[in-house]
Amino acid sequence: MDWIRSLVPPNIDPIMKSMEKIVSLCKRRGFLFQSSEIYGGVQGFWDYGPLGVELKRNLKEAWWYDMITSHNELVTPPDAPGSYEMVGLDSTIIMHPQVWKCSGHYDLFHDHMVDCRESKKRYRFDQVRGRWVECRDKKVFVTTMAESEDELDEVRRRGMKFFKLRNKDADKITIGGESITIDRLDSTSDVLGPDAKKLDTLTEPREFNLMFKTTLGALGGDDDVTFLRPETAQGIFVNFKNVLDSSRVKVPFGIGQVGKSFRNEITPRNFTFRSREFEQMEIEFFCHPDQSHDWYRYWRDRRLAWYTSLGLSSESLIMREHHAAELAHYSVGTADIEYAFPFLPEGEYGELEGIAHRGDFDLRSHMEGKLDPATSPMTVELGENGKPKHRGSGKDLSYRDEATNDRFVPHVVEPSAGADRGALAFLCEAYTEDEAPDEKGNMQSRTVMKLHPRLAPIKAAVFPLVKKDGMPEIARDLYGELKQEMTVFYDEKGAVGRRYRRQDEAGTPFCITVDTETLNDQTVTIRDRDSLEQWRVKLDHVATELRQRTGSR
Repeated sequence: MDWIRSLVPPNIDPIMKSMEKIVSLCKRRGFLFQSSEIYGGVQGFWDYGPLGVELKRNLKEAWWYDMITSHNELVTPPDAPGSYEMVGLDSTIIMHPQVWKCSGHYDLFHDHMVDCRESKKRYRFDQVRGRWVECRDKKVFVTTMAESEDELDEVRRRGMKFFKLRNKDADKITIGGESITIDRLDSTSDVLGPDAKKLDTLTEPREFNLMFKTTLGALGGDDDVTFLRPETAQGIFVNFKNVLDSSRVKVPFGIGQVGKSFRNEITPRNFTFRSREFEQMEIEFFCHPDQSHDWYRYWRDRRLAWYTSLGLSSESLIMREHHAAELAHYSVGTADIEYAFPFLPEGEYGELEGIAHRGDFDLRSHMEGKLDPATSPMTVELGENGKPKHRGSGKDLSYRDEATNDRFVPHVVEPSAGADRGALAFLCEAYTEDEAPDEKGNMQSRTVMKLHPRLAPIKAAVFPLVKKDGMPEIARDLYGELKQEMTVFYDEKGAVGRRYRRQDEAGTPFCITVDTETLNDQTVTIRDRDSLEQWRVKLDHVATELRQRTGSR
């Protein structure tokens, strides 16, 4: 048909991705909503809509399948030091409070915060950014919590207001070129707080524990206090012996877990990047100490390759090794996979996943008691009475190699990914504005989410070209068949070009049209979202075609 044959690949005009447009599309199309929005929302919490929940579920399932389910322990993967086993776990969100004391979270899991004595607001010390503003031989540091693209304009506006200047006097102030955070300043005496009108209103920074407290039981006394987990990793460590005894796994092996975690962030921001409730996809990989560095390099490189295999551009990703001063108290080495999120200044990256070489800190801590990070090699931290400050379980969490009779405490390599940050990165990467022809061949601008088929919320949409001549009946039967295997969408409303645009915004990789030729030869047209290529397929081959192209199982 003419309207099919006239379609040509899109004329792509790359643009700077706008976070505002991405957030707007996420709400308009049902990817993400502010939690409790009808009551004004709750900062740092987000709900996933009909498309968002499918995207996030597909991301978690892709991770679980690639890391756990499909792993073949009988062969050595490329670049791996050897063969290994992988199993899964699902531990509880609330655990014994002693877990968090031995892990170090109770004493060490904190950020530094500052309060504004004028506005009564609280900020995370290392997130308040600003620039030096000079006028009439006076120099002040003007801060803001605005997004990076709005920061300079906001600093200029606030600086002019502080110096009581009108718009016509804008040339009387000088703004420093470098944006820095206030934790890099020697003093806050010349700082104009983000919501203040006077200088020197910020308090000295102090520690703020990020764990959410809760109580067990009806009494709610001090002995009943526990915490919502800030990470899923500890649930794996405290189940190490249970998994070892019940699964007959042998070192090296990994335990994977996907689950919710909670952190009471002082200033959650940047959409879902820094939230108070989030999901993690974590592996704790247990190995012999002598091989741990090799396994660390293997997991670091493998996890980076996973993101590019699902569509993140290698140009937008970096692997950043932590400097010694950055390392966590338990870490022998850590590398972050970072992504160039659109809300960050050009040239800056945000953490997507951390791969940490944790040594034997975790298993030893849960055996002996919390280890002292100030000691090398680490020994149990003692209290004033000379006994362990936080006692361990006393259980033997060492491992005996049956072949060599060697007994050791395994070292751990931890690839820890955020499902929410991952979903956000794939949304940002997928957002594209280009031009494509409509059904008449006229070029029209379009917004398209170029999500990898494995991650796309809807794998295919089924359209009858018109609502007559038996086309809807055939389309509905095909829709019912496909729906047994994958997430599909049926649409018979409006011109087919507009239906295409709606699916492009939803990220649907393939659209299937039942037309007049279907009535003659039992074939349908399949249209590719990205290339706009179209081809005809027999009705009874459509499911197989889509299964192959989307990676559906």
